[in-house]
Amino acid sequence: MSLTINIYYTGNNGSAKKFAEEMVLSGIVDRVRAEKGNQKYEYFFPMDDDETVLLIDRWKSQEALDEHHKSSMMKEIAELRDKYKLHMKVEQFVEKK
Repeated sequence: MSLTINIYYTGNNGSAKKFAEEMVLSGIVDRVRAEKGNQKYEYFFPMDDDETVLLIDRWKSQEALDEHHKSSMMKEIAELRDKYKLHMKVEQFVEKK
């Protein structure tokens, strides 16, 4: 089983892209990717919406995702999200093998 979470970050005046850039430059993205159970953590930019960034986040199990949610990185991510005044829309998909 794996879980895929699509998170749409939406802001104003390019703030969503600035958020994604800071996530990468600060090293948070690399730290998330190194967590046990993480299978994918990538940002994408919709062609028809300059104010939204899509994060595709995939985890091996619910337990791995739960551990990620307990990590100190979640506070850092929330602080950046607040800094850039972003709104989130979340979709979750479960792949069963």
